[in-house]
Amino acid sequence: KGGGIAALGLVPEQLGVSEKILREDYILQVAYLDRSSRNQVEDEHIRPFFQVDHESRVEAVDDYRSIPGLEVEPPEVYRYFVRVKPEVLADFACKNNLHSLKSSELEDEFVYQNSYRLNLQHYSSLGEKKAFVVSHGKNLIVLKLVGYGDDVVKFYRLEDFKAHVWIGHHRYPTKGRVWHPGGAHPFVGLHEALVHNGDFANYHSIMEYLAQRNIHPMFLTDTEVSVLLFDLISRVYKYPLEYLIEALAPTTERDFEMLPEEKRKIYRLIQTSHIHGSPDGPWFFIVARNDVEKNAWQLLGITDTSMLRPQVFALQEGPVKIGIIASERQAINAVLGRLQEDGRVPSRFADSYWNARGGSHTDGGAFLFTVKDGEVGKELECADKFGRAISLPEQDWLPGPRTAIALNVSVALQLPRKGPHAQDPLGFYEYVRPALRDAGFQYAGEILEELKSLALRGQESRRFAIQSLSLLFDRVYDTGYKKRSSLLHLYHEALNEIFSSLPLSNYDLYTRLDWKNRSRLVHPGLDSQVLVVDALEFPVDRGESAARFVVGAYDQGWKNILLYNLRGHRFIGSGLGPGTNGLRIDCYGDVGDYVASGIDGCELTVHGAAQDQVAQILKYGKLVVHGDVGQAFMYAAKGGEVYVLGNAAGRPVMNAVGRPRVVINGTCLDYLAESFMAGDPYSGGGFVVVNGLKPYFDGTFTEQEHPYPGGNLFSLASGGAIFIRDPHRKVSGDQLNGGRLADVTLKDWELILPYLEENEKLFGVSVREDLLIVDDKLLDPSQVYRKIEPISLQELT
Repeated sequence: KGGGIAALGLVPEQLGVSEKILREDYILQVAYLDRSSRNQVEDEHIRPFFQVDHESRVEAVDDYRSIPGLEVEPPEVYRYFVRVKPEVLADFACKNNLHSLKSSELEDEFVYQNSYRLNLQHYSSLGEKKAFVVSHGKNLIVLKLVGYGDDVVKFYRLEDFKAHVWIGHHRYPTKGRVWHPGGAHPFVGLHEALVHNGDFANYHSIMEYLAQRNIHPMFLTDTEVSVLLFDLISRVYKYPLEYLIEALAPTTERDFEMLPEEKRKIYRLIQTSHIHGSPDGPWFFIVARNDVEKNAWQLLGITDTSMLRPQVFALQEGPVKIGIIASERQAINAVLGRLQEDGRVPSRFADSYWNARGGSHTDGGAFLFTVKDGEVGKELECADKFGRAISLPEQDWLPGPRTAIALNVSVALQLPRKGPHAQDPLGFYEYVRPALRDAGFQYAGEILEELKSLALRGQESRRFAIQSLSLLFDRVYDTGYKKRSSLLHLYHEALNEIFSSLPLSNYDLYTRLDWKNRSRLVHPGLDSQVLVVDALEFPVDRGESAARFVVGAYDQGWKNILLYNLRGHRFIGSGLGPGTNGLRIDCYGDVGDYVASGIDGCELTVHGAAQDQVAQILKYGKLVVHGDVGQAFMYAAKGGEVYVLGNAAGRPVMNAVGRPRVVINGTCLDYLAESFMAGDPYSGGGFVVVNGLKPYFDGTFTEQEHPYPGGNLFSLASGGAIFIRDPHRKVSGDQLNGGRLADVTLKDWELILPYLEENEKLFGVSVREDLLIVDDKLLDPSQVYRKIEPISLQELT
């Protein structure tokens, strides 16, 4: 394994230099694997060529063995702030006939070549390793070792180190091994550092492409090849960022045809020149980049055309504005959660999350966060590959600057105590929803305090409080001038407080167990008893994981299991065996991959978003996700009833057979229901409903720009059907491959209506108001929905 960090946009005082030196000098960092080699390296590769304005040893712990799990001693790193001596630069230009280059470009090239010579002499991936250049860009540092990314922070004492742009990375390599820090991520070009999740099918052809340009990788990994390509196209060929991305991840098929004609001409030339050097995925890059000329610090995420690797982007605006890119949403929430605990941000949830669609005409498969000089200090911007800005509405965060509404009576008196709403969480939700729109955070806080108080008054009051809070957390509604992310944080904290206040291992309606008390698991006293599991300290997978504990609880007779403090725990709901009808599982927190995979009968609810490989090989049961789902959703599923409030990423419901019945209220990136083999939907077969909606910040559901943006829709399917909400007839035949568009009949509507009605009960997506009313006019279902059905292939009949 290998781990590393990159930091960009640094603080001069922490580095012991002036702001001018930090801005103008190259930060040459050399890792000394053999500490005795330092004098030789400095005498041969640094002091003869550079004016050294400042140098220091990078601080580190005294004994690496004091960090648990760190088995290989990290290198000693020295940091040099350097500029190339004028006479050296002049001689370099003369000998290499580089007089046409600007002085900054000439100096860049010298630094790059000098680092290559240093590595060539003192580092060999297959031989002796004494020293290597970790990084050499401006206002950018990289540190890495054999271990995890957080080990880098601990070993090099970076807990209080400040930067505007950060990358952290853990790696289990797909190419080569990490037996030395040189093979860990990030890898550097010059002014950029890159990390990579995935693999290259054409690794050797790219090596040949680089060799033809006299570029030779040293560290035996496809990630190094990636950043060498990036540097070549950016620094040497000087491509603008859009064209650089196109060279790495070309736009193809229908997406290419959807581009404007002028863009197609340029892209065709780029592809002609670079297609043989474009990495063939699956891959996802995150790049920290210093745009020196513009004095802008960038964080860039690029996904390949096939979109086989998970990726999530997020944005939060508060006292500071933060953009985050990660492989999984739970990693984003973990970062924001830690920052919230430190008082840096108002919420552990982002204001907006989204996925890129690789090689597409919609967003280009890439998003860029840029920190640049603004009117008052630094400011953050976000845009896609084409330069289109990602913006958020202006709302207040917690605590907001506006004065909250003063309440003359206690919220407790406003809570309905008698009549039909007394123990009706949905009625309570409808009761407080208008006030949550108009009032301030104080009102929301008082509601939560009263619900927490109610939770202490008895079993039924506790159930009412938990279910009411869950509705407030799950549902989409107008929050007025208050950010939904701030309210979600309040609800999350209130739920956790109620769950954590439950007594351990008793015979009340709710009983709690945690990691330390897991051995106290016994048979439930009542069939209706709820086992509340604090998953925080459970391993995320393997033998004693939270998922295995759920299996053990079910074997003991538990039929109602609630998990909270999930932090990426995998396989929740898996391994339960056949015939689990009557079991209900609720998940709070950040559930990990493979949730509900293989379930056969149980009902599982995710209060929030799920990640990748959700409900794979699901046989029977019900899954409800109050958010998005990631890659390969319901792969090879055989049945089940599934409802998703948000979007599905790439390749949902692929190779599904039997009787899966799915409602997706958002859309999918690409490859929806490829090789779908779900029989006749009117005779017990399966189908997918795609509503193409998105929740807006005012609590309404609005149409997405494209009900389905990708191609390969229902590709090579032999059974089942897709019903897609497409009142403006945007879906076209060229998005299909082996299917055909058909009108929705009364028989079709009667088939899907019960599922849309259940969808309304679960999420509040009204069949009439949100689905059938288009442009303020109530339409017949046949005018709103379209059907995609398989066609018989003559070759197979």
